Amino acid sequence: MTAGTAGAAGAARHPRATTVRTPVQKVAAAVGTVFLVVGVAGFVPGITTHYGDLTFAGHDSGAKLLGIFMVSVLHNVVHLLFGIAGLAMARTYAGAKNYLIVGGVIYLVLWLYGLIIDKTSNANFVPINTADNWLHFVLGVGMIALGIALGRGAVAGDPGYRR
Repeated sequence: MTAGTAGAAGAARHPRATTVRTPVQKVAAAVGTVFLVVGVAGFVPGITTHYGDLTFAGHDSGAKLLGIFMVSVLHNVVHLLFGIAGLAMARTYAGAKNYLIVGGVIYLVLWLYGLIIDKTSNANFVPINTADNWLHFVLGVGMIALGIALGRGAVAGDPGYRR
């Protein structure tokens, strides 16, 4: 076996090594990366103001990411998990499309939840404020739009298409 055929055989066994990603996969990976960065940033004093007021959960957490968005340990962990899910699901076309669309729906549900609850009650356990709420709306609409727009037209045989 020559070096050239050994490489081809290796690529056949490990299709991820040579698979080109579709646009929807690239965007899902980027969104997942942003969520990871936001999750980590929520634990960094300075990026998160009033860091000493960071609580595990609840509306009484006084910490704010960038001085605007309420965060808690639970809120940051949710961002980290959402980021990991995005990177994992971006490995396939279908996973990436589903991550963006279903994730967008989840964020629209969070937006509605934030509109309905009393932000000073125990129902605000994540916690969220008005800025978080409108960010959830923008994320929800944006993720769904990207999932639909970039998820059109990819079919089996296209570069990066793997179910």
